[in-house]
Amino acid sequence: MNSFTTAGGRTLAYRLAGSGPMLVCHPGGPGFSSRYFGDLAGLGGRFTLAMLNPRGTEGSDRPGDSRAYTTEDYVGDLEEFRAHLGLERMALLGHSHGGVVAQAYAARHPERVERLVLASTLACFQAEQEAAMEAAVAAKAEEPWFADAMAALQAEQAGEWGSDEDLAALVLRELPFYFAHYGDPERRYVQSLEGEIPVGDALKLFNDEVFTTFDLRPELSGITAPTLVITGEHDFICGPVCAKELAEGVRGAELVLLPDCGHFVFVEQRVRFAASIGDFFA
Repeated sequence: MNSFTTAGGRTLAYRLAGSGPMLVCHPGGPGFSSRYFGDLAGLGGRFTLAMLNPRGTEGSDRPGDSRAYTTEDYVGDLEEFRAHLGLERMALLGHSHGGVVAQAYAARHPERVERLVLASTLACFQAEQEAAMEAAVAAKAEEPWFADAMAALQAEQAGEWGSDEDLAALVLRELPFYFAHYGDPERRYVQSLEGEIPVGDALKLFNDEVFTTFDLRPELSGITAPTLVITGEHDFICGPVCAKELAEGVRGAELVLLPDCGHFVFVEQRVRFAASIGDFFA
């Protein structure tokens, strides 16, 4: 684990893995560390992966203000991370909420982004995606895990948890919804996340005040970097509806929809995800 100190005196931790040109990676949640990236589909064989642990997550200090988890806060940390790495311009990958941060950063600092990958993310949560999400959840109703995962999902979205450890347990229970198929490989992946303690303040602020109101669509025209938008066809939370809207909003963006794949594109479609990233950078 590596770390640096921000201008405000906080420690931000990050992982370095692999070799080759640097690819800066921002995980999602919000409130989760880069642990869930794992080896990011083996991309360390082609890139040096600089995987940030956002504020409050594994090894990174929590801000004194429990509400200091806005998109602007994360964008500011990402800019300090870039400067710490000594990069004039960076290749940037954001997944899920990390993709929200990445697109906001790329729009506000276009001169600092060389290439941009927006994975399993969205610029706005609107009615069409909400309907798609409800349909995707209903389609899993016959799964043996459905009732427990549904109860956990509803409790998480309603903020019905006490400690961050309580939230961690809820997240593990709801994760089956995030896959196109929840079989043994997916179960092993979820088990590998045990011990991750998310930042409840970050997720609560996002769920209560940000998720249904934020709209980055007006900023997408400010992104000038070549951009890849990549999403699983069965991602129930940031699906094709969101991906197509992103690709239409960013000039010249390339769109890849991975079949038989949910939210964790680098897990369920490891080979195709890595190949798509390789083709984009080639």
